[in-house]
Amino acid sequence: MDGVNGVRYADAMQITSAANEKVKHARRVRDGREDGLIFIEGLRLAEEAAASGLTIEACFYPAGGPGDGRAEALLERLSGKGALMLETTPDILRSLSDTVQSQGLILIARRPETAAGLLLETHATLLLGCDRLQDPGNLGTLIRTAEAAGAGGILCLKGSADAFSPKALRSSMGSAFRLPIHADADAADLQALQTAGCQIVAAAGEGEMDYTDYDWNQRTLLLLGNEGRGVDPDLMRQCDVRLRIPMHPSVESLNVAAAGAVLLFEAARQRRLAGG
Repeated sequence: MDGVNGVRYADAMQITSAANEKVKHARRVRDGREDGLIFIEGLRLAEEAAASGLTIEACFYPAGGPGDGRAEALLERLSGKGALMLETTPDILRSLSDTVQSQGLILIARRPETAAGLLLETHATLLLGCDRLQDPGNLGTLIRTAEAAGAGGILCLKGSADAFSPKALRSSMGSAFRLPIHADADAADLQALQTAGCQIVAAAGEGEMDYTDYDWNQRTLLLLGNEGRGVDPDLMRQCDVRLRIPMHPSVESLNVAAAGAVLLFEAARQRRLAGG
């Protein structure tokens, strides 16, 4: 495959200074040091990003083309939409990769931005709130689970991992590109939802109600807390209901992503039975 936009090189010694700057810039994006941009790696995730309408700024792909029909079609599509196409070497792709084994295709894209007001305007009846989750893998898994269960948006409260970091994106498998995600949310955003008629329910080991007894057919934001400390006490006091998941007494707690899946799919079950 010929290079696109005049950028083509067969080995690392042929990299121009301009191309080298693009590589350095991509590393900064990967490491979260470039505001407004995200790092997307792998064919499946790149396809999801393109299908979701994200603005793709640059695409790094292997010299000679990816040798895969799906990947070739994606490259043609991205080139047609004006992305900067950078044909590069396996060594450079490995140096850029956020995984142990390079996945051979890397995109730099504009970060989706969602204001809290948009979540109010969507009138989504099921939302997920994440309070200071630290593991991007947990956060990405929850975003994917939330979409699968029919949630309409995510609030990531201040102090949470970045929902658009490379690890979180791999775990969300494209859901982060489709669901509205409001980053750096706070107690005022929860209050605005409550004022609009949304119930705020928190997962808590000492909750007063079993999660199966709660009426998930009403508009609800499910709030999940930090892996080690749970929901912040001030936010917990702001919640309308605290829900518990009954467990065998020898088990103290569930992983937050597992607990979120239990609760979200109970909401989906009730809504399905109600025809919602």
